[in-house]
Amino acid sequence: MAWNEPGNNEKDPWKNKGGKNQGPPDLDELLNDLGKKVTGIFGGKTTKGGSGSGKSFSNIGISILLIVASVVYAFSGFYTIKEAEQGIVLRFGEYSGTVEPGINWKWTFIDRIIPVDMQSTREMPSSGFMLTQDENVVNVEMQIQYRVVDARNYIFSVTNADDSLKQSLDSALRYVVGHAVMDDILTSGREDIRQQVWDELEKIITPYNLGLIIVDVNFKDARPPNEVKDAFDDAISAQEDEVRFLREAEAYARGIEPRARGRVKRMEQEALAYKSQTVLDAEGEVAKFNKLLPEYIAAPKVTRERLYIATMEKVYSNTSKVMIDVEGGNNMMYLPLDKIIQQQNNTTRDTNTQSYIPVNQSSNNTAPSSSINRADRFNSGSN
Repeated sequence: MAWNEPGNNEKDPWKNKGGKNQGPPDLDELLNDLGKKVTGIFGGKTTKGGSGSGKSFSNIGISILLIVASVVYAFSGFYTIKEAEQGIVLRFGEYSGTVEPGINWKWTFIDRIIPVDMQSTREMPSSGFMLTQDENVVNVEMQIQYRVVDARNYIFSVTNADDSLKQSLDSALRYVVGHAVMDDILTSGREDIRQQVWDELEKIITPYNLGLIIVDVNFKDARPPNEVKDAFDDAISAQEDEVRFLREAEAYARGIEPRARGRVKRMEQEALAYKSQTVLDAEGEVAKFNKLLPEYIAAPKVTRERLYIATMEKVYSNTSKVMIDVEGGNNMMYLPLDKIIQQQNNTTRDTNTQSYIPVNQSSNNTAPSSSINRADRFNSGSN
């Protein structure tokens, strides 16, 4: 049975009085009813006869609502900027300022805070196949490290500073590789390539004021295409062997040169010592001659004999065999001094005994006659 059928008045949601179908109640009455209930919750009093229907809330309830809303709004405005960050403040979407690390306050729903990391070092790689100056294809991998130094320029100078830096890196890398030969990229010119990419990247990003600083540029790898990799590996190995051999040669030269200089120095010192010794010996001989000269002038014959005897003693002391030639004869006498000395050491006979053995047994010459003849030759030579 429907609620609006006759005889079903108790189910009328509009609570028509007297069972008469008067239509829905007035909207003002519903609002007044709701206001009374809310007022009762906050401790308000309603007036009789509905005379206070124009007041939905009491003054106390409104005040409490305002205080609570103000406290919530105030606490919602606090925020924290980390130690390594700076905050960009946007008020109604427009740049308003920069805040430092710590606890700060903003106008909720009015200000917007964009934190920017200022101390962390970020990395950005770049790689790809590139054409060199000598029309070879090489795969180059490079990585840069950068840091934010100006938060405002980092956010507002371009749409996306990181993306702009990425495109600038690709452009600088391809420019430098395109102006270099493949051998330099793969072998000895890597450091120059790295420095040139750094310089070129700085030139590109400076006019844009990205608020970034390049900390380092790392040349990670450079390799030829896989189809020719083996040939290039052999070439690189050969170049490395060349460098190694050069270093070994330099090390050998550094080891040989000091020894050679040492030998030269020793030879110079030996030559100087020999020179000094020769000069001193000559001076000694001159002094000796100067001393003998007066004696020779005083007694020439005695001095000559003494010099002869001294000289022969020196000569005979260095030899163990003596051959004696006899003037006017065809025979030669052999004097075995070594055997004589040995015989003197083995026997106790007189040390003044002399022995001689003629070379030719048929000779009748004797040692005294040879001594006389030698003396005659010496005398005839002195005259």
